[in-house]
Amino acid sequence: MTDFSADSAQASDAELIAAVRGGDTAAYESLYRRHVEAARRMTRTLVPDPADVEDLVAEAFAKLLATLEEGGGPESAFRPYLLTTIRRLFYDRTRRVRRESVTGDPEAHDPGVPFVDTAVQGMEYTFVARAFARLPEHWQTVLWHTEVEGENPADVAPLMGLTPNGVAAMAYRARERLRQYYLQEHIAADPDDECRWSIERLGAHVRSGLSRRDSRRVESHLDECRRCHLLFVELAEVNAGMREVLAGALLAGSAGAYLGAGAPPPAPGSGSPAGSCGAARCRWRPALRRWPRQPRS
Repeated sequence: MTDFSADSAQASDAELIAAVRGGDTAAYESLYRRHVEAARRMTRTLVPDPADVEDLVAEAFAKLLATLEEGGGPESAFRPYLLTTIRRLFYDRTRRVRRESVTGDPEAHDPGVPFVDTAVQGMEYTFVARAFARLPEHWQTVLWHTEVEGENPADVAPLMGLTPNGVAAMAYRARERLRQYYLQEHIAADPDDECRWSIERLGAHVRSGLSRRDSRRVESHLDECRRCHLLFVELAEVNAGMREVLAGALLAGSAGAYLGAGAPPPAPGSGSPAGSCGAARCRWRPALRRWPRQPRS
């Protein structure tokens, strides 16, 4: 088992996650300090009370630790997985509160209709969300941090275990592959031959990378086909506004508030040894009682 207590700041998220799965709790405290401010920023978009924010953040970290120790969870995309866990825990709480609410008016709610967040339901099944899910996890990680969080490659490099140039190159490849998968999701809807020909070239057309002849053919088709024209507009939005698109795909109705809150400040005491996070900052520890860990074989 690798001990990250001394050099956790240099360890990548993937290395820390692997250490957690090996039983190194200090590595998880490093992940906590690295991502807790983003978790709080996300949670504040869901609940207004500061105490509830801390409780939900602690519960999410505790649940994720239990998941990692059981062999599940992310390999490297810790922050996207964490934020998604927070959102799901919040909606689970909302459903539970609605079931437990007591009223003398039987018309106040209909227990036969389950609570459904339509924003989440709609966004989780968009082509963008499915395309993002097909990416290798390290590409998801680099896109989240560079595009959604707006961090520069030098800041992302330690999280990924790469050089800043390596992060920039990976982000470029990930953006290109996301566009390819996004178009493939539309092609999977089985369009006719002319639509298929144009859809296969839309990515290059958005970036002005087609020959003049092919470009004219695509433009002619877009003038006549409303479906492909809407796809072209949507792809252009993905190309120009990937931050909003990806955040919306994963965070649903919380995306706007999360992005509007700006980047989280550095966590207080982030440079302290991993084993000394302090009682106030390790609130996920008592929350572990809700997520009992499986005994190790």
